[in-house]
Amino acid sequence: MYKFLLFMAVVLTAQNVFAQTQNVLEIIVQNGETKENIAEASVSVKDSGLSAVTEANGKAELNSIPDGERTIVIFSPGYETVELKLTFPLTDQKTRTVFLKINNEVGEVTISSTRTGREIDDEPTRVEAIDEEEVDEKINMRPANVSMVLHESTGIQVQQTSATSNTQSVRIQGLDGRYTQILKDGFPAFGGFSGSLSILEIPPLDLKQVEIIKGPSATFYGGGAIAGVVNFISKEPQEKPVISLIFNQTSALGTDFSVFRSQKLKSFGYTFLGSVNYQKEYDVDDNDFTELPHTNSFNLNPRFFFSINEKTRLTLGNSTSYQKRQGGDIFAIRGQADDFHRYFENNDSFRNVTTFNFERDLADGSKLVAKQSLAFYNREIETPDYLFKGRQFNSYTDVSFFKPLEKHTLVFGFNAVYDQFRENLNPTNPFKRDETRTTFGVFVQDGFQISGKLSLEAGLRLDSVKDYGTFALPRVSLLYKFTENLTSRIGFGFGYKTPSIFTEDAETLLFENVFPIGNSLKTEKSKGGTFDLNYRNTVGETFSYSINQMFFYTEISDPLVLQSDTAGIFRFANALRPIKSAGFETNARFQYEIAKLFVGYTYTDARAKYLSGNQFLPLLPKHKINSALIFEKEDAFKTGIEAYYSGSQFLSNGFKTKDFTEVGLFAEKIFGKFSLFINAENITDVRQSRFGQVVFPPYQNPTFSEIYTHTEGRIFNGGIKIRL
Repeated sequence: MYKFLLFMAVVLTAQNVFAQTQNVLEIIVQNGETKENIAEASVSVKDSGLSAVTEANGKAELNSIPDGERTIVIFSPGYETVELKLTFPLTDQKTRTVFLKINNEVGEVTISSTRTGREIDDEPTRVEAIDEEEVDEKINMRPANVSMVLHESTGIQVQQTSATSNTQSVRIQGLDGRYTQILKDGFPAFGGFSGSLSILEIPPLDLKQVEIIKGPSATFYGGGAIAGVVNFISKEPQEKPVISLIFNQTSALGTDFSVFRSQKLKSFGYTFLGSVNYQKEYDVDDNDFTELPHTNSFNLNPRFFFSINEKTRLTLGNSTSYQKRQGGDIFAIRGQADDFHRYFENNDSFRNVTTFNFERDLADGSKLVAKQSLAFYNREIETPDYLFKGRQFNSYTDVSFFKPLEKHTLVFGFNAVYDQFRENLNPTNPFKRDETRTTFGVFVQDGFQISGKLSLEAGLRLDSVKDYGTFALPRVSLLYKFTENLTSRIGFGFGYKTPSIFTEDAETLLFENVFPIGNSLKTEKSKGGTFDLNYRNTVGETFSYSINQMFFYTEISDPLVLQSDTAGIFRFANALRPIKSAGFETNARFQYEIAKLFVGYTYTDARAKYLSGNQFLPLLPKHKINSALIFEKEDAFKTGIEAYYSGSQFLSNGFKTKDFTEVGLFAEKIFGKFSLFINAENITDVRQSRFGQVVFPPYQNPTFSEIYTHTEGRIFNGGIKIRL
């Protein structure tokens, strides 16, 4: 009898232990509105290491849950977080279905540039997102490229670098365009020789959103991200097939056509973007020189998405673009050149970028991501007595590992960048300006939820650059949530930029008589940060508003400057004193029923401390205001007015320009699957030739004023969109 009782006690104890270690919970996560399954949602047991990720059918399974009352946390970017309190062992073993509600308007934006996949509200790093709706508005204004998407953003300046060819670079917080890292889906293939044509070669029709990080962003993106990062995020295929077409015609004699197609099948999906652009030479002030060059361009961008299994995805893409830009004397462009009408400026470019992206989800919510891109770029710049031609090759390899823990989100990995430029020698160039850079970097970042109100993001990057040494780049960001309505962020970091001839100053000269970099120059180094306060609230059910106040500071030591000698040869040198840029941005948004009002103000005090006398950086307004009033009824119409003010600027010679105000009007009427749009850009006809001379004689070999505002003036455009 005693042995029997002992045996039963052992059995019962074993059953109890087995039950404690075998508690299982099955959950199906669905969209509360559409009832569609949500894949890749995180399901975890609070204050434990147990977690799982939902599969394509929305189902996740948690095993070995300890007995007792437990809190189950269900999270998916863009949705409200749900917590379930359950007592284990469960009396009801049925699969539970959880419905997630879509978050508020701001919370719907999920950020990919920081590699954590968090909502923008929960990201300690300050990220600005231009969503698909706003991108769609800018497509109506300029369907050929993304310059208008950035031109009207607070704190960003699209700087024209050629009076006749309309080449452009992107400045953030007043700093030269070479300090801004331009990405497409996280791949950096738009710098160097291609810098001034980069944003002119990215059609916007396939964009889902644009993410902007202002200030040092070197943890993931390394050198070149001193002023910030602009990441253009493409759309991915959905279950429902999508076809979008846009046709546009401008009063400046430009014609654009773009098509986007996407579809997701069972284990395969694809997107395709195609665009063509034609711009006739345009001389608005009748001085026989173009404000807009004669342009022919096209872009083809297919992407293929493979779901190898429920946890493994592969994306392959290829982008091919070509541009031929002919600016200068319109008689020379039209084949009517003579001894007087002979000046032209031709820019021919060809780019091909192949991308590979591999993602593997692991059982504990971890993720492995491997990226590879190969970019080939050829460009030729020609004037009557000068030719600059070269080819650039860029290889980018990146492997990262994402690991979620109880209160931490770890990201670590490495990348390798090989960038090579080779110039084609010709009789007009007395020296060859080849450049080669090889960079190996390792990085780690920890996102730590210190408390319910305070979270920290700290990262460190080590870069080894051939011929320039090793750079340690720490970066830290803090997010504090005072209340649900009031939050604050602060961030600080370091950066660097290796010397290169490809700067705005050299681009303006078309690189003519610009001496090679050599091997005696120092690397530019930076430190800086941002601090902001953000408040948003609603009044009733029809009125909402948000206000963001951000302060910034960046200091660049050993800045690279271009200097000329008595023989007209330009050489780069490191200045002895730094460049300092400080200021603030104020953004306010108000919405009442169908009306939306946006107002932004930027104050920038950027100075080159190495200059004597006037130290203000040239071509930079200290004061800028951008505003837009929009009326929109979903699936019916959209109309609005935009106004922009730019304060006076200094030219390199110390001359102070006039301030100016631009005004634009736009409207779109939607008729089911197609819509008609019209846009009046710069109706106040702000253009530099109205303020002073742009082209200086002798006209056979002219010189040009520095460009500080529009050269093309008032432009009207309109067209049709079709969505199938």
